[in-house]
Amino acid sequence: MGPPAAGSNAAPSDTTRLLNINVGVLGHVDSGKTSLVAALSTLLSTAALDKHPQSKERGITLDLGFSSFSLGSMPERLSHLPFDELQFTLVDCPGHASLIRTIIGGVSIIDMMLLVIDVTKGLQAQTAECLVLAEVATPCMLVVLNKIDLLPEQGRAKAIRKAAKCLAQTLAMTKFAVAPMIPVCAKPSSPPGAAPSGIDALKDQMVASVPSTPREHLPEPLLMAVDHCFAIKGQGTVLTGTVLKGSVSVGQVIELPALKLQRPVRSIQAFRRPVSNAVQGDRVGVCVSQLDPSLMERGLVAAPGTLTTCCAAVAAVEK
Repeated sequence: MGPPAAGSNAAPSDTTRLLNINVGVLGHVDSGKTSLVAALSTLLSTAALDKHPQSKERGITLDLGFSSFSLGSMPERLSHLPFDELQFTLVDCPGHASLIRTIIGGVSIIDMMLLVIDVTKGLQAQTAECLVLAEVATPCMLVVLNKIDLLPEQGRAKAIRKAAKCLAQTLAMTKFAVAPMIPVCAKPSSPPGAAPSGIDALKDQMVASVPSTPREHLPEPLLMAVDHCFAIKGQGTVLTGTVLKGSVSVGQVIELPALKLQRPVRSIQAFRRPVSNAVQGDRVGVCVSQLDPSLMERGLVAAPGTLTTCCAAVAAVEK
């Protein structure tokens, strides 16, 4: 769901038409991605900010995390579109090399990418991998130069310009040669409790980078990737995840192919707000009845009869 408008305690109504932009947040491990997401976000999903127990134990992101922030109204340059509010859903991706498969799982829904770079270290091992993924996933990328507070205050501006110049040489070999670079401090090291800096400038650039023609939603059968499943007493079982293809609506019958079960959708929520339907790219919770949540922690939900399952497959691969 979209958060309240800036400076207001009023939540958007159920009929608010949201233009949702999915933003992948990638970068080398420990570049400050999750801290940046925390500084940007106003609403968190059940999978956000390293809530995974092993993430907390190891101090790194292990799975895709989802959160969001939105504007109180559509920006002037997008006012011609049939929407009431602009929402950014942030997909916090792991930076560790061994978790690249997890990142690829989220690539299909990405509209925009934030490449987070520790300005004190510049390009690192996984940065190149993130660039490759970005080139496959989206035509729009912003570079976030994070941790600028760790640069000596005297000469900080010069150091940022130098880092940006080095990065520009690498980006010149990609389709992101003119990608905007925004210096930020997502989590100041001192003094304690200091506010992040550069976040408003980053949000402004994200808004400016939203295409004036939204992504076209093709009339395809539903396919939804589920990453969490839990019961709510008196309501049913909630499947949270991302719509990869097609759409889902209240009252629609969905299939859980792995369990060979079909269930009608009782209700849908997007970031805690009730909605009647969701389309490709939307992050939602779908409530169904008579489903044991222990049977499905993650997996796929689809339109009935559209997804075939198998126990094994034989494939010929040529090198």
